[in-house]
Amino acid sequence: MKASDLFVQCLETEGVEYIFGLPGEENADLMLSLKKSDIKFILCRHEQAAAFMANAYGRLTGRAGVCLATLGPGATNLVTGVADANMDRAPVVVLTGQADTRRMHKESHQAMDVVGMFEPITNWAASIAHQDNIPEVIRKAFKVAEMEKPGACLVELPEDLAAAETDKQAIAPVKLRRPGPDHKSIDQAIALIKSAKTPVILAGNGAVRKRASAQLMKFAECTGIPVINTFMGKGAVPRSNPHCLFTMGLQQRDHISCAMDRADLVIAIGYDLVEYHPQLWNRGNEKKIVHIDFLPAEVDENYRVAVELSNDIADSLWTLNEAFAGEGCPKHDINAYSEVRSAMLADFEEYANDDTEGVIKPQKALWDCRQVMGPSDILLSDVGAHKMWIARYYQCDEPNTCLIPNGFCSMGFSLPGAIAAKMIYPDRNVLAMSGDAAVMMNIQDFETAVRYGVNIVVLIWEDREYGLIKWKQQNHFGDHSELSFANPDFVKLAEAFGGAGFRVTRSGDLRPTLERAFACGKPALVTMDVDYRENLKLSERLGQIACPI
Repeated sequence: MKASDLFVQCLETEGVEYIFGLPGEENADLMLSLKKSDIKFILCRHEQAAAFMANAYGRLTGRAGVCLATLGPGATNLVTGVADANMDRAPVVVLTGQADTRRMHKESHQAMDVVGMFEPITNWAASIAHQDNIPEVIRKAFKVAEMEKPGACLVELPEDLAAAETDKQAIAPVKLRRPGPDHKSIDQAIALIKSAKTPVILAGNGAVRKRASAQLMKFAECTGIPVINTFMGKGAVPRSNPHCLFTMGLQQRDHISCAMDRADLVIAIGYDLVEYHPQLWNRGNEKKIVHIDFLPAEVDENYRVAVELSNDIADSLWTLNEAFAGEGCPKHDINAYSEVRSAMLADFEEYANDDTEGVIKPQKALWDCRQVMGPSDILLSDVGAHKMWIARYYQCDEPNTCLIPNGFCSMGFSLPGAIAAKMIYPDRNVLAMSGDAAVMMNIQDFETAVRYGVNIVVLIWEDREYGLIKWKQQNHFGDHSELSFANPDFVKLAEAFGGAGFRVTRSGDLRPTLERAFACGKPALVTMDVDYRENLKLSERLGQIACPI
């Protein structure tokens, strides 16, 4: 068969549902082969948006999302989204075209070292050197992308090789099984947990992958140990559960810090150092650490591990649970942390009934969003000041229902990510929450949502400046640089794209407006002016917290 047909056959064998991207001349053979396939090609308006869609697909499904671009500028446009996926541990396979092999060795139109460019931001990157290698390269790309820790892999297909003939066949994937935890390490972990007086669990990005959250819940309820999650570990324990102490990571103090400060043992489950640096919660290295993750811990001055369980997280927790079931659980009193939970819950609800004209408080916005969104509905945060508010005030009932980019932290993720999320889960409400700066990074792909009938809602927090940078500069210097800009009329812009637009000017109208947006039958933009005077008020208030425990 033609090599491009074999390439598509390999993608089908991997179970690929969607490819997000923009084609070019150099991958025309592949695109025509795709036309004969059941794989859905989602034509995007910018390659960065395509990479963010593949990123969200990978995080939500655990299977590699796929994005595609041509050579040269198409490949360079993918870079930010791919780097974001790699550092957020989202499995993604990146497909790029390349020049004919007969001109790759010399200065040539749009030809550049794409593999070399992607090597620092992927787990593996390779060019197809011969058409017969396609099955091996595709199988390896998906295997490496989906292995722990997952990330991005690049496959480059030169134009002439795509048109070549081959008699090879796809290689079927085989489920990867990881070895069980070492029994000596399990015994050491049990001894540390039993001897601890005030242990806490720190649940990170890995705690919401591969069945880990169910075993984590059983472990927490057996031992009575409270669970603090990172931005990317939301939903590992439901917000209604008394073991849930909510989210850490604002870098100022918080009620949750009181529980972390008094901890003599931190059981870090799926915790990734790219999420929240340990020097912010383990100054002085006074806490013992049990590291439970798919891979050994990163070496860090403030993350000195006493015991490592480096294998499947769910299996490690299951082994601990079985051991405790046989010999009895160490019983810590979860009620000792009730004041921390109560303080956080009171903060969440403080402006629930706010009904003021003009700017809308972040707390009120997130309270209303949480009321509108069901337990399985999905919120995708962009990057900016709103992300910090989402991290603290939007809590979850289930894993993977709030996606926050917190490794590479690239602006522009939420709108395209929401498109992929809605394609995967068409029966769920999907809300992209973005600042006015971040939404403009990929606003062109709102047209993609309209064209495919993907009825997402985008809630835009308008402050007409780079609010997070201002917040941090003011905290550090007491002043800020020039950060302001102007916005389009987002309501008219949404309508110009063929979607629906709504503007909220009174805080009491936000919830009904969101409900109308979800029910309107088309993609919708909802915009509001946000009261970011609350930023510094929050910083000041958190800095003055007196611990009740």
